[in-house]
Amino acid sequence: MFSNRALLSASRATATASSRVVAPRAAFTSQIRNYAAPAAADSKPPVALYGLDGTYASALYTAAVKTSTLDSTAKAMQALNEVYHKDAKLGTIMLAPTLSAEDKSSIIAELQKHTGGVDKGDTVKNFLEALAENNRLGLLKGVCEKFSLLMGASRGEVELIVTSATQLDGKTLQRLETAVSKSSYVGGAKKLKVTNKVNPDILGGLVVEIGDRTIDLSVSAKIAKMNKLLTDTL
Repeated sequence: MFSNRALLSASRATATASSRVVAPRAAFTSQIRNYAAPAAADSKPPVALYGLDGTYASALYTAAVKTSTLDSTAKAMQALNEVYHKDAKLGTIMLAPTLSAEDKSSIIAELQKHTGGVDKGDTVKNFLEALAENNRLGLLKGVCEKFSLLMGASRGEVELIVTSATQLDGKTLQRLETAVSKSSYVGGAKKLKVTNKVNPDILGGLVVEIGDRTIDLSVSAKIAKMNKLLTDTL
């Protein structure tokens, strides 16, 4: 996994962020354009994603389709996503805003140990280098998650994540799945991949995530809105 040296470098970088500005190298300009180029009709991502991590995930999808490495890229990104769950240090290291060029190279080399065997054409390696050049390695976790959404959509799947304060029973989940499957966003030709997450902090109600959309029906959200209304009124 990631060494204590890398973690220490990340901590130092975070501490000096306010006094140090890193300009992206000119070489990155042409490199990122390859990922941000307009997609051909047959390489267009199956669903629209939002946020900077969504933009990068969509660009990676397009690049993988154009180079006929979509399957291997999906496996490599899944491997990277699993690393986040296994190594608690990774998030801290990747979010450091002023990593040196040596630090970035070390991080990419470490990540390649998990992807090298399946990363045909070095699609993911090149993508990681592009992220590093633009000081965007901190987006990688979100990119992995959103790339998974794109792959699911390409297979005709739409991920439905239902977060509740306590575990929902099968009958309730089935009713939610039936209701959501009739929505225009899902469409009759697609299938839902349903996951129930438990988060006691929402107090009650549900938070429903469909693909890249979120519907917050939680008690905690209603209380927050009520508190804001009372505060604004007073």
